[in-house]
Amino acid sequence: MPAELSYILFLLLRMAVAAAFVVSASVITERSGPVIGALVATLPISAGPSYVFLAIDHDAAFIAQGALSSLPVNAATIFMGLTYVVLAQRHSVVVSCGCAFAVWIAIASVIRMFDWTLIAGLAVNFIAFGICIPLLAGYRHVKMPLVMRRWYDIPMRAALVATLVAVVVSTSGWVGPKISGIVALYPVVFSSMMVILHPRIGGPPTAAVLANSAWGLLGFGMAIAVVHSAVVQFGSAIGLSMGLATCIVWNLTLWWNGRRKRLAH
Repeated sequence: MPAELSYILFLLLRMAVAAAFVVSASVITERSGPVIGALVATLPISAGPSYVFLAIDHDAAFIAQGALSSLPVNAATIFMGLTYVVLAQRHSVVVSCGCAFAVWIAIASVIRMFDWTLIAGLAVNFIAFGICIPLLAGYRHVKMPLVMRRWYDIPMRAALVATLVAVVVSTSGWVGPKISGIVALYPVVFSSMMVILHPRIGGPPTAAVLANSAWGLLGFGMAIAVVHSAVVQFGSAIGLSMGLATCIVWNLTLWWNGRRKRLAH
């Protein structure tokens, strides 16, 4: 098989695998309500496949540097979420999503200008979440209406994440780990939920999913820090597995704590 054809087929396979993960998680998110949906949405279901495929093509040092660039981008995502949540209470999907996307792009552009350390990345995350979590608290408790799925929902989500994977994998060799780490963390799941759910069920219920995601995103940031530290010590496979385990344990802890509080009342 020619090398070019082999590369294209392997890229298409990667895109299909990543799309399957995101579509499955999105369907679970819609059917489980804002709390469980937020915990599922903050698992690394779009960034995870991107990093796995980067690890296939690059060494552990590349993955560690990419994770270091991804860490402050997590702060951009929570500010994106806050922007959407506030605007979605009264404004259209175009205004709410447009402003949220602009905030993410602006913050990511600033992040790209600096060389980050682990301590600086963690500090930015804790400051960002310290600001955003209290501001999001008042928007969390909204009943999720029944979601009627349209024929184009799944193809749209699959196309979004497949495009992200294609861009990350195809350009990683010449843009380097910093840009790859930033692009890999673009919040595909949040974006698709905002664009698809807002016109269908309204801004406040859609915003409730993102508002409930704040604590989960904090754990995701810690998982990125784990990946950065672990891949150098143990290799990419173990390091990425440890990052995934961090996300799962963190979100299960959040779920158990929330359930315990509900039973107590």
